[in-house]
Amino acid sequence: MVGRDSSNLPPGFRFHPTDEELIMFYLRNQTLSKPCPISIIPELDIYKFDPWELPEKTESGEKEWYFFTPRDRKYPNGARPNRAAVSGYWKATGTDKTIHSGSKYVGVKKSLVFYKGRPPKGTKTNWIMHEYRLNESRSQSTRKIVSMRLDDWVLCRIYKKKSPESRSEQRDISTQNVNRDDHNGMEIQLKKLPRTFSLAYLWEMESLGSISHLLDDHNTHHDNNIGAVVPQSSTSFPETRLVDVKFEEENQNACLNHTSFYNPMLQFQ
Repeated sequence: MVGRDSSNLPPGFRFHPTDEELIMFYLRNQTLSKPCPISIIPELDIYKFDPWELPEKTESGEKEWYFFTPRDRKYPNGARPNRAAVSGYWKATGTDKTIHSGSKYVGVKKSLVFYKGRPPKGTKTNWIMHEYRLNESRSQSTRKIVSMRLDDWVLCRIYKKKSPESRSEQRDISTQNVNRDDHNGMEIQLKKLPRTFSLAYLWEMESLGSISHLLDDHNTHHDNNIGAVVPQSSTSFPETRLVDVKFEEENQNACLNHTSFYNPMLQFQ
């Protein structure tokens, strides 16, 4: 049984079966030589390849790849499987997970990690394999102990786990994008703010006149009775005067005289 060309699959098709479905509808049918619901899982001895070579051996799969593969014995008189590959080996990790269909125990799921080099000094990689095998093992009852074949078929799911460095880089990129968007948004909001309350803008529009007209002591007239200063200039500008503003403090009796500009035409103080 070989994998089907992905071009023959319906648009939008994604192969994401559950553990129970893999056992009941695919591995069991493959073992009994019955057709699977869809011929999407190829037959391949994955131990003759390194895991990074496996994605190109199937027409389907984006982030995980499925294969039917046989298992051989490591030693002629033992039941231990041979996990050696081309440039490394697969090592079991964690405990086996039992798979049930309803209340019936139907299979086992084993997790393995690929190591480069030779045991026990191999280098751990991010390649992961989930190996599914039936609970009803036919190899022990029908095969002689001298055969190196341990199982006719097991079903393997291969994928590459993301490294912590790549996840950290993705978080940094996402943070930079968010900060950049916030900065651009702030600039847009600042551009929308009116310039009505900018003194520089008012002077540019000659609403307050030139600074020399406001600060020229020779062309001003002081009125001691009302405490106001009226600028005298040949140029006609809106009336501008200085008024006294008193600030009272709660715990002090003294008053502080403070002057500020007031322009009745602009209602700006």
